[in-house]
Amino acid sequence: MTLGEVLLSSLSSGVITQDEVDWVTCHQHCFSREEVASALRLGRLIDTGDVNLGCRLPLFVR
Repeated sequence: MTLGEVLLSSLSSGVITQDEVDWVTCHQHCFSREEVASALRLGRLIDTGDVNLGCRLPLFVR
C-alpha cells in the first residue's frame, strides 16, 4: 500500500477505512515532502466531511 493508493481510493469512494488511517499514521515518519502534503490534504478532506471514515462494500457483479 502507498499513500497515493490510499488517497486515490479515498477520493474516488469518499470513504477511508480505519485500516488505511492506521497505515497512514504508522508510516508517516517515512513520507517524502510530497507525501506529507498529500497526507495533509487527506486530513483536510476528512475534516471537511468530503471523505468519511467507514467501510467500502465490494461491488456485486453478476
